[in-house]
Amino acid sequence: MPSQPSRELQHFANPHPERDFLIHMDLPEFTCLCPLTGQPDFAHFLLDYIPDQRCVELKALKLYLWSFRDEGGFHEAMTNRIADDLIRLLSPRYLRLLGRWYVRGGIATDVLVEQRAPGWDNPSLLQQLGPARFTRHQPGY
Repeated sequence: MPSQPSRELQHFANPHPERDFLIHMDLPEFTCLCPLTGQPDFAHFLLDYIPDQRCVELKALKLYLWSFRDEGGFHEAMTNRIADDLIRLLSPRYLRLLGRWYVRGGIATDVLVEQRAPGWDNPSLLQQLGPARFTRHQPGY
């Protein structure tokens, strides 16, 4: 039976909760609809997070992202909604989601969301992450 889109994000126990480590995910195939025109919008998401007790399960994340295909939403709202859902699921020590929205009407839009757990800090690990690299008019840059 083929997979179906699903809003049910799932997690598994962090195998090493005693240490900070960074998980990076490249999610290049997001689609939704423009809430004004109904035309498709495309985004390339870059997800970085430092888990606490839970990690996101990859197939569930893929099906979750797929579930937005026929839903309308502004770039800013969609990026923040996805970040909020991941934060609610994972309660990570740190999370950064960069949405690189493809050019529409001659405008490329990037939306960056960042969240830290209160009191958490690990400057040396975050330094390895580096700054968010924004689009240079090339989706997937």
